[in-house]
Amino acid sequence: MDPMGEEELEQFEADMEMTLFREYRDVLPMFTYVVETERRFYLCNQVEVTPREGPWFEVELSDAWVWDMYRPARFVSKVRVLTTRDVNVEELARKDDVDPLGAEIRPPEPA
Repeated sequence: MDPMGEEELEQFEADMEMTLFREYRDVLPMFTYVVETERRFYLCNQVEVTPREGPWFEVELSDAWVWDMYRPARFVSKVRVLTTRDVNVEELARKDDVDPLGAEIRPPEPA
């Protein structure tokens, strides 16, 4: 088996990102919240952020989807994150055609 060249690796990662975007677009209407930590981006239906001792925060998510192209299973029932960094929680609009940043979700233009 020949090792993958740099161009092939870049194309592979671009294809994975596009697949992940399509999955995100498909699952977005199933969720209520967007949660962004310093390491991950999540969609979920329940979120609780609890201050802990010192600069620590505990973030607990239920019924979640993780944006991670290298993760084989992106749906998870529970997630617990401990962090000293920013945590952004946004409630999603109820319209199916708007993403958390307010932009319309459109399918990619055919090449």
